[in-house]
Amino acid sequence: MEPHRIMPALPPIPRLRAVLLALGFLWSTGAIAAPDAVRISGAWVRATVPGQPVAGAYLDLEAPAGAWLIAIASPVAARGEVHAMKEEGGMMTMRAVGELALSPGTVVKLAPGGLHIMLFELKRPLAAGSEVPLTLTFRNTAGRRFKQTVVAPVKAQDEAPSRH
Repeated sequence: MEPHRIMPALPPIPRLRAVLLALGFLWSTGAIAAPDAVRISGAWVRATVPGQPVAGAYLDLEAPAGAWLIAIASPVAARGEVHAMKEEGGMMTMRAVGELALSPGTVVKLAPGGLHIMLFELKRPLAAGSEVPLTLTFRNTAGRRFKQTVVAPVKAQDEAPSRH
């Protein structure tokens, strides 16, 4: 007589698929992370008015092993770039940064009035209360590229956190 099984055995392929799905879920929730993963926190995007072609996105980044932020993409915009604001000759200027270095263990704050993400050629207005997915591409110290996605809430001017 065969022993009683509580759960039937899965064939090898569905069992492997179930394990991969479980690992993917754990990875996406942050329960497990790649050794070179960047901690992304405090993400938000400023709401826009109809016809406004750009928006600012803000967040904090920490790369325990060091990394570079090399690209930003979002389905709501044609392109994303890291920009820096600074005062020059009594006027505020804004310029694209290119790659943003993340020193090991240092929190880099992308906030209004300083480093921030610009989303260009918006495909629709960004209403307060909606969400914007941002896919950030990083390069680790060994040169390997990896992507991480964060979903940022859209906040109205009066809801937006002040510069930290």
